[in-house]
Amino acid sequence: MDTKSRSPRSLALQERKRLAAEEGAKAMAEYAADAIAARKNMARLRALRLAQESESAAAARAPLAGKPRKQAKRAR
Repeated sequence: MDTKSRSPRSLALQERKRLAAEEGAKAMAEYAADAIAARKNMARLRALRLAQESESAAAARAPLAGKPRKQAKRAR
């Protein structure tokens, strides 16, 4: 349809719909970007946690460093 034959009201409605569609597309893109960023952060934190757990497990298995401990005398 030609814009000259359309009423100002219908033109305004069409413009509002166009703006709503653009804003919706922007919002969806922002939502998707935020979701990607959140997944990357979770992966980073998971890797950090696993590294810390691995380090603490290795430390628990390692023998104690320092002076050798005295053995208790046995009662006879």
